[in-house]
Amino acid sequence: MKKSTIIIIAAIVLIAIASVSAYNGLVSKEEGVKNAWSNVENQYQRRSDLIPNLVNTVKGYASHEQETFQSVTEARSKATQMSVAMDDLTPEKLQAYQEAQGEVGRALGRLLAISENYPELKANENFKELQAQLEGTENRIAVERRKFNETVRQYNTSIRKFPLNLFAAIFGFGQSAYFEADESSREVPEVTF
Repeated sequence: MKKSTIIIIAAIVLIAIASVSAYNGLVSKEEGVKNAWSNVENQYQRRSDLIPNLVNTVKGYASHEQETFQSVTEARSKATQMSVAMDDLTPEKLQAYQEAQGEVGRALGRLLAISENYPELKANENFKELQAQLEGTENRIAVERRKFNETVRQYNTSIRKFPLNLFAAIFGFGQSAYFEADESSREVPEVTF
């Protein structure tokens, strides 16, 4: 074989190896985004599973707070009915999902505020445990959302850098949406005593 043929074959092999490596790297990063999203959903599900226990505990002490209980139940129902598939994670759908979860958070805030009016409820061990579990869950949700955004940032950066942007375009890898804070979270909460 001629020297030029060997060089051409070696160049083709190197390009093929680099292409396979780039493609596999993009697949790994995309799967990382999917995994991070499922962790976010898992924490929201955990919160959703805790809500009925919290509502029932508070109901026993505050039976006349029916409107609050109903709003918590409705918000939970709406949030659990809504899901966003990772393959269809558009900014609009992510925003709608986030709004539904925000309603749950606001309804839970009103429910927890009821405990201020019922000293015997605040002293109840079941209520304290559920409140601690809910607080832990909210912290886990925040951590998983942060991890999701970090994973999305790494993935989006990868598919925008040269030469991976060429492979991303060829193989159909598109940018993923970030999880963003809803508008109401920008307002400073008012604390009154």
